[in-house]
Amino acid sequence: MVETSGKRARAGTRYVERLYVPWWGWPLPLLAAALLAAEVHMGYPGVRSWLPYAVLLPLAAALLISLGRAKVEVTDVPSGETELRAGEARLPVRFTGEVEVIGKDRKRKALGPELDPAAFVLHRGWVGPLVRVELTDPADPTPYWLVSSRRPEALAEALRDSRQQHAQPE
Repeated sequence: MVETSGKRARAGTRYVERLYVPWWGWPLPLLAAALLAAEVHMGYPGVRSWLPYAVLLPLAAALLISLGRAKVEVTDVPSGETELRAGEARLPVRFTGEVEVIGKDRKRKALGPELDPAAFVLHRGWVGPLVRVELTDPADPTPYWLVSSRRPEALAEALRDSRQQHAQPE
């Protein structure tokens, strides 16, 4: 079981990571919201002058929090299978093939000229590396998943271990 961000994962979870916005991603959007609120304040002075600050600053904070809600995890489900969950998408590990770690240096190519338009992508620009997971399900038109991860080696290892366990007869 993998621990991330100081919290212990629940039983049956092999890997879990939240793709939160880091501290350095917060000042610019909050500053932009404050400047927009100040502009509205100048146009409507008086009693209502606090209203744009009360609306726009929490709205910017809520947007940043919602961007960081994406979770990547490899977990066991009650049916006895193991799933890769990336955001709201779910993929049974039995349909995964080769797992490749794509570093920051190759990320631009992987998301640009090499990207298949049918691929599933969970990308966060503030997270450097990616993990590419090939799909082996013949009924699924998606060729692979590209998922951002701060610890791609640990994610790849959890997927490989899970796939090996499901390949062995129990």
